[in-house]
Amino acid sequence: MHTAILVALLIVSVALIIVVLLQSSKSAGLSGAISGGAEQLFGKQKARGMDLVLHRITIVLSVIFFVLAIAIAKF
Repeated sequence: MHTAILVALLIVSVALIIVVLLQSSKSAGLSGAISGGAEQLFGKQKARGMDLVLHRITIVLSVIFFVLAIAIAKF
């Protein structure tokens, strides 16, 4: 059980790091480098929608991360 939770925590951690790096910041970071062409092609509205989706995914992954961290401490 401990190993399964630890593996899940590792997967969620890596996914959380990736999702946070994909979010755009004021300087447009890595997300701007990847979706910069998409903004010109599809307009800014699609980019804002993608940022909203990434924000929601970040919230879900962070909650799962904390639940798994508490579970690993419990076992």
